[in-house]
Amino acid sequence: MAYHAPASLKEALDRLAERDMRVVAGGTDVYPTQGAAPFGGDILDLTRIAALQGISRAAEGWRIGATTTWTQIARADLPPAFDGLRAAAREVGSIQIQNAGTVAGNLCNASPAADGVPPLLTLEARVELTSTTGQRVLPLAEFLTGVRRTALQPGELVSALLLPDPPAHARGAFVKLGARRYLVISIAMVAVVIGCDAQGWIDHACVAVGACSPVAQRLSALERDLIGQRPENAQVTDDHLTPLSPIDDVRGSAGYRLDAVAEQITRAIRAAGGQ
Repeated sequence: MAYHAPASLKEALDRLAERDMRVVAGGTDVYPTQGAAPFGGDILDLTRIAALQGISRAAEGWRIGATTTWTQIARADLPPAFDGLRAAAREVGSIQIQNAGTVAGNLCNASPAADGVPPLLTLEARVELTSTTGQRVLPLAEFLTGVRRTALQPGELVSALLLPDPPAHARGAFVKLGARRYLVISIAMVAVVIGCDAQGWIDHACVAVGACSPVAQRLSALERDLIGQRPENAQVTDDHLTPLSPIDDVRGSAGYRLDAVAEQITRAIRAAGGQ
């Protein structure tokens, strides 16, 4: 086994093009899943590549580098629409994990219960993929293809997340249900971005649910029905939840998850709407 820690993105991509390697950034998912077994094959550590780090804003929107940590996101000066993402950042494991874990690692792990995915969906995030042959950009919903599966191709790295400017009057919220406060896999979670006009009526609505389907889902029918309502009067029906397919497991039954999600959505909408 060889360990590689390149200082430039080009060097990392060149090495990845030469042979298949396990890509590591924070390692907070890689090492626990490895267990006591020895690593097989080479390791490519991305943490020294400055081009993959940090949060910046350009004319077309926001860019979050792939190895930006959850602590950096939680502490960043971002618009109110990002409040759900910042709240989720504070729910990813413990503080130590937030200091090391990266936004791209959370996505590439492709867990149905990844805390970062629902708020990123509500922010309409796109995933920038880079290889030696160029770049391509996919909507986050297309990048995540199933449980532990992504659209990442051989030789590609996630280099950044690209987010359009949300409406200036919109605010985000994130609600997570777990067996305890920290270091717990979500039973269900909800992220929203809600905007209200000057009279208090909802004119912008994005709602996403995690841990209740193989990949987190936007609830487009609910989003449409929320337009023109007041946050305190928002109603969630069974039909709104039809895109979800929760399972029964040790953390909760499918029925319990659906009941919890309906309440979580209501609470998140009210919180984002200033109630």
